[in-house]
Amino acid sequence: MTLTVQPIGAAEHLAFVQAHRSVSFLQTPAWGSVKTEWRSESLGWYDGRRLVGAGLVLHRPVPRLERYTLAYVPEGPVIEWTGEIDAWLDPLAAYLKARGAFAIRLGPPVRTDTWCAAQVKEGIADPGIERLTDLPSQRVDPVGARVTSHLRDAGWLLQSPENGFGAGHPQYNFELPLAGRTEDDLLRGMNQLWRRNVKRAAKEGVEVTVGEDLEAFHDLYVHTAERDHFTPRPLRYFATMVAAMSAEDPERIRLYGARHRGDLVAAAIMVRVGAQAWYSYGASSTEKREVRGSNACQWAMIRDALAAGCVVYNLRGITSTLDADDPHFGLIQFKVGTGGRAVRYVGEWDLPLRPMVYRAFDLYMSRRESIRRRGRLDSMT
Repeated sequence: MTLTVQPIGAAEHLAFVQAHRSVSFLQTPAWGSVKTEWRSESLGWYDGRRLVGAGLVLHRPVPRLERYTLAYVPEGPVIEWTGEIDAWLDPLAAYLKARGAFAIRLGPPVRTDTWCAAQVKEGIADPGIERLTDLPSQRVDPVGARVTSHLRDAGWLLQSPENGFGAGHPQYNFELPLAGRTEDDLLRGMNQLWRRNVKRAAKEGVEVTVGEDLEAFHDLYVHTAERDHFTPRPLRYFATMVAAMSAEDPERIRLYGARHRGDLVAAAIMVRVGAQAWYSYGASSTEKREVRGSNACQWAMIRDALAAGCVVYNLRGITSTLDADDPHFGLIQFKVGTGGRAVRYVGEWDLPLRPMVYRAFDLYMSRRESIRRRGRLDSMT
């Protein structure tokens, strides 16, 4: 098979995405409009005149070397990963290098391992288990193992750190399977605390609505960031995200709000593409946490994803930690209560196309990360 890569229009790219049931929202044309600090382009893989693959590429210039870019393909591209990978990636590398890319970074949408909720809970309870990878995988995906081996042998460099959280998108996700299940099935699959919290929210009169005011969401989100010590995105980012994704598909993005006696106690953003839905951003108030607005929001999104025919509700990133003393432990502790599964993906990989420029970029990023960490330490002293 001889494939060629060339630019495609947004309409053709979107049509390709819509013809597939499982494509990340990070691989939609609209996502390129959200990432305003990057230059975006849609690329297509052609077998003769037939479009057989597509990908959204985000280009970021190198500081002081603006004619070179890092070409980033988040959670993509949408190609046949079970086939001969070189036939797909070699023409991509040739196309991007010819247009000034010094490296490609991609995150294949391919799983390597899966752990069910029961395994995760057992691991949390066992003091001898510190990470998901200390547990036997419920399912080892042979495609993921082959893709990992092939990328490494072909000179790609793994960027995902041990805990799964790096500069890009997380290697570990928590997913709730929906296919063939009812609302009652999903409730029964949750742990006792989650079921109790869902019922508590209903008993307390928490009301969840779709179409929450964006500024109200952002105010609560900033409050959450201050409490939980992370840097919030500005309001304009969310305004751009809602506008771009809604223009592409009116059902693509929804903003949920949970209110108790008029007070906004939790809010969340859900994104949907084809048969998959994602919990994208969330916020909660410090006051009235006992009414369980966050659980109410999640349950409303899960129910809506099920009603829309989705087969997976993705609660997005977790780390691999099962250590209660780790600051990231709360992520998996909250999400495992849904009764879903922890999934490890292949991770993000770099292919240097211009090694000297890539080394300079790597040094720049290392220094920037060092300064960021130093600043964080200074703020704690």
